[in-house]
Amino acid sequence: MDGVRYKIREVLDKSRIETFLQQARIGHLGMVDGHLPYVVPLNFVWTNGKLYFHGATGGRRNQVMDANPEVCFTVCEEYGTITDPVPAKTDTAYMSVMIFGKAQPIVDLDEATHMLQEMMNKYVPGYFNRPLPKQHVDKYRSAVFGGPVQVYRIDPHHITAKENPMEEEKMFKPSKTV
Repeated sequence: MDGVRYKIREVLDKSRIETFLQQARIGHLGMVDGHLPYVVPLNFVWTNGKLYFHGATGGRRNQVMDANPEVCFTVCEEYGTITDPVPAKTDTAYMSVMIFGKAQPIVDLDEATHMLQEMMNKYVPGYFNRPLPKQHVDKYRSAVFGGPVQVYRIDPHHITAKENPMEEEKMFKPSKTV
């Protein structure tokens, strides 16, 4: 039964997945560190069918990806709890997307600049009054935290998405206590 229920929740509408990935703010990058899982939360941008993120070079995350670039990036938004008179049928309204692919460092300055501009457009829209100059990106690729900022791209080879939509009349609303 569970297999059927979760097949029903599968999202195949590519535009819904695109919109979701463009709007979600945090994702979790899953990696394989030798035989151990390693997962970190990240800001990201989804543009042109590819996922981008960045961070200081060095550090465990980049070492793990250098050794094994196969990753899974998961984005999930919880919309609330769906109630039911039967406790076992109480459920969560959500959407989630899993992106499987290889993480690769971006060395091209134009692509890195474009990605970082997209990141600023998403997280601080309108805050800066001019586009990000390439020289700025180049400088900070070699200065932040004593080492360069590294931009990564995941080219997806497989994407899955699931959703349990909200049912407005069944959504849990906590009672207000004074």
